[in-house]
Amino acid sequence: MSNQHSILKTGDWIKGKLLSGELVIGYIENLDIQSQTLKAKVVTSDNKTIEGKSLPLLNRQVTKIPSTPVKNKEQIQFLIDLALATGDQEWFLELTAKLNSMRELAEGIK
Repeated sequence: MSNQHSILKTGDWIKGKLLSGELVIGYIENLDIQSQTLKAKVVTSDNKTIEGKSLPLLNRQVTKIPSTPVKNKEQIQFLIDLALATGDQEWFLELTAKLNSMRELAEGIK
């Protein structure tokens, strides 16, 4: 199940275009390898009525969004808000631990 040199897996962030033309950004909730389909939770879209919904998509309709390293406090705070909005407790705890480590490091330098 290759998609632009990336293997899709549950939890991956994706961007795609629905057959009706709407752009979507979300994350994979379920994959069906045999039928080449997935179910994605839509976090944002140019069609606001589908935000927050889970939609079935074909693998060929989506592209995996590459992960980028978080470099500053503002990025982590934004991701914490996103983790809260998506209800991802594990990610929230991971991000808050990273933010606390950054704060401790900054206090140690003073």
